[in-house]
Amino acid sequence: MGAEIVVKQAEGDKKSKVKSQKSNSDSRLRGANSEETSPSTRFPTPDSRSKEEKISVIIPTLNEVRTIQQTLASTRSGTNVEVIVADGGSQDDTVTIASAWGAKVLFVPKGRAKQMNLGAAAATGEILLFLHADTRLPLKFDTMVRAALLQPRAIAGAFSLQIDSPLSSLRLIEWGVNWRSRLLQMPYGDQAIFLKSSVFHHLGKFPELPMMEGFELMCQLRRKGRIVILPTPVLTSPRRWLKQGVCQTTLKNQIAILSYLLGISPEKIACWYRGRDKL
Repeated sequence: MGAEIVVKQAEGDKKSKVKSQKSNSDSRLRGANSEETSPSTRFPTPDSRSKEEKISVIIPTLNEVRTIQQTLASTRSGTNVEVIVADGGSQDDTVTIASAWGAKVLFVPKGRAKQMNLGAAAATGEILLFLHADTRLPLKFDTMVRAALLQPRAIAGAFSLQIDSPLSSLRLIEWGVNWRSRLLQMPYGDQAIFLKSSVFHHLGKFPELPMMEGFELMCQLRRKGRIVILPTPVLTSPRRWLKQGVCQTTLKNQIAILSYLLGISPEKIACWYRGRDKL
């Protein structure tokens, strides 16, 4: 609050000091209120923007009308952020909604790896964050991402996982995913993977596979440095677990990973995973 008022100081000085304290207190109150209501806290001045690395949020989409609006809304808490929607041919209102939210929309060939790579090629940020269309970012995600990449040996990062469902069985899935991510430094795509643009392009981008593209990129990154797992979670849709059942979906995921590690082709794994073939 400033220097302590001396008991014996002149009356005039005492009044001046009290007035100064009141002014400082009012100023802090105005600052606290402006943090909640002022647009400048969400959209900083050019000087403060220039000191922050830009984050490009890249969202591959294909008929995501049910989830895309909430996903886009979650990107608004960040500053110096651009949002790129790489659409693979949606037949619903995904593109209309993305455009209305101010995202840069790219019309690209279908295929998640290809969509993310083309989105990254169009990005202007120093940091790339790959976000699934059914996953929402936490408040102030941008601050956490920038800080994570400043950690020693950090080459990439991801968030912890929270699934948007009250099912107790999905709490177990969350625990398993978060334990695996921290212990093995192997997050998956629904955890919003992020890294420097220079690192991404140096590694050669996502391998354009029909499946396991994120797993393969994580394997490459883990050999180069540390993958930071943030304690704050993203919130992802439960739809893939609910569609086929929690146990069956989890088992299929583990079989797919094991098959890939055993050398079975991603094309064959994808056909089996989507119910078109046997391993």
